[in-house]
Amino acid sequence: MPVVQKQLESNPLEALRRRGFRLTRQRELVFRLIHNSRTHLNAHEIYELAAKEDPKINQVTVYRTLKVLKEQGLVDELDLMHYEGEQHYYETRLKREHAHLVCMGCGAVSEYFGDPLREMKAQIETQFGFQVEVARTEFGGYCADCQKSGISGVSADASQSDAAGLAAAH
Repeated sequence: MPVVQKQLESNPLEALRRRGFRLTRQRELVFRLIHNSRTHLNAHEIYELAAKEDPKINQVTVYRTLKVLKEQGLVDELDLMHYEGEQHYYETRLKREHAHLVCMGCGAVSEYFGDPLREMKAQIETQFGFQVEVARTEFGGYCADCQKSGISGVSADASQSDAAGLAAAH
């Protein structure tokens, strides 16, 4: 039995097929593009990549596939601090739990994997008796490059004087 479980975890699409989910070539393509991407893709970007591999695919198919993959728990839809308005981005749920760090200056997105996230989940489950199935954490701020260039609206001098003021107050 453990062998079957390992196969299902390593191939989530096969797990869906075994549950009777119809897995078309186009659905597999959309999932693979999201899963193999090194960035967070929006629906239009997914469509453009898919059309390069399958010229017969259309945008409606991509949107419907994204909806099905979300409903089946294989992908998450992210807004990433609404940096680009109401744009949504997609990633597979196969990654470890992580937080998204979104630069509100340039839009860069970094992923943070760390013990504090796992500890927070455990604390919520223990303290509230709440079984966490999905956690989405986003932090909006300014990356080091934007801070250096002054895009954050806070100069390095102001940040240092604020920190000195806080230290003096304590």
